[in-house]
Amino acid sequence: MNIQLIHKNAIVCGSTQGIGEATAIELALLGANITLIARNEDKLKTVLSTLDTSLGQTHSFICIDFSKTDELKEKLKHIKGKHHILVNNTGGPTGGPITNANPEAFENAFTMHLINNQLLVQKVIGGMKEDGYGRIVNIISTSVKAPIPGLGVSNTIRGAVANWAKTLSLEIAQYGITVNNVLPGFTNTNRLTSIIAKKSQTQGIPEEQVADIMKASVPANRFGEARETASAVAFLCTPAAAYINGINLPVDGGRTASL
Repeated sequence: MNIQLIHKNAIVCGSTQGIGEATAIELALLGANITLIARNEDKLKTVLSTLDTSLGQTHSFICIDFSKTDELKEKLKHIKGKHHILVNNTGGPTGGPITNANPEAFENAFTMHLINNQLLVQKVIGGMKEDGYGRIVNIISTSVKAPIPGLGVSNTIRGAVANWAKTLSLEIAQYGITVNNVLPGFTNTNRLTSIIAKKSQTQGIPEEQVADIMKASVPANRFGEARETASAVAFLCTPAAAYINGINLPVDGGRTASL
């Protein structure tokens, strides 16, 4: 099975922590040259220093705040060369009931997740077509299969991204480019920590109890690790996954009830 990514260039967004960082590490281990994208330069430098270079890889980073779309547009102009892999990954919107969400919350999330994804795709797609190889993976949420209570804005925007990705997958598959979504379940990241803290506050119970209740809803009876989701993302980026296209892949320990 060919899972080597030597001489492939990858852009990994949100790559200074959690699933994004784990994905960058995994892709580098498979031989890819990584361009890290995130908003904290110090953290970018730290992650950059940990990436594998044993197969002759060269890695770099671009410091971009995804809440500033004009800044993203400008910095994309300075990204040179072809990129064969794009991993779209942005932190989820603030939780809360959809009835309490301000319209601006939807606008901001739509821009950060869907509009920015579109800008990045338009940047890399030409090179992917020329080389006949492209892998676009969007890290979104199991909410695209079943909305998650208390995440009104996120449920809405993640669904939009999933449909955007499916449409894109139909248009560019003929060029050897695949587009897939990975749907993490409860994963040990800062995002999960903040969700647990908020549930604890609103429900008036200890965070440990909230975590136990959440784990009990997972057949595996535990939270996932970022590296486990990263492994799924990395596989979808390899030559071995060339005929997997337009899917939503849950990595959630079996929690999602739908097929």
